[in-house]
Amino acid sequence: KQIYEAAKYYYIAGFFLTVSIESLKIVAEHAVATNKVFCLNLSAPFIIDFFGDNVAEAIPYADYLFCNESEAETYAKKHNLGEDLKEVALKVAALPKKNTSRPRTVVFTQGDKSTIVAVEGKVTEYAVEPLSKDLLVDTNGAGDAFVGGFLSQLVQGKDIEAAVKAGHFAARYIIQVSGTTLSKDCDYKA
Repeated sequence: KQIYEAAKYYYIAGFFLTVSIESLKIVAEHAVATNKVFCLNLSAPFIIDFFGDNVAEAIPYADYLFCNESEAETYAKKHNLGEDLKEVALKVAALPKKNTSRPRTVVFTQGDKSTIVAVEGKVTEYAVEPLSKDLLVDTNGAGDAFVGGFLSQLVQGKDIEAAVKAGHFAARYIIQVSGTTLSKDCDYKA
């Protein structure tokens, strides 16, 4: 309890929804009660399909919701939200929310296509810098790297554009190496 109470930001990967929604809710309720930022990643289409009730319990706590296009499409199909991912992002951002002191920000990554961000009824797309196919090594961990980069700026009080830029940098880096090991010190400049 002392550990989670000391944190100012919380990030829960969707895989956690498969094991302990109760633990997630303890942390999420604390985040709401203390006005701390709670972030959720849907992580995989199967989580939406097979743990939909847990997803439904978790989303109201999410100040930031992350997923890739496959997860977004799966969520949209399951909840009849349509096929236009920008519209889906807006609809998810507008879902009921426990902490009403800040709007929900929804972030959909789409590989080499623009990242979609929906917040307060507005969608912004952030272009992904093209990467030569011969530099692409392994896409495992790209979404997690993106979120890591994004959160690195969010916790510093930077704006969404800066957070997405850092997320793109981190994802771009990780897809150029085998596995998810960092082979050098980070040279990112905000």
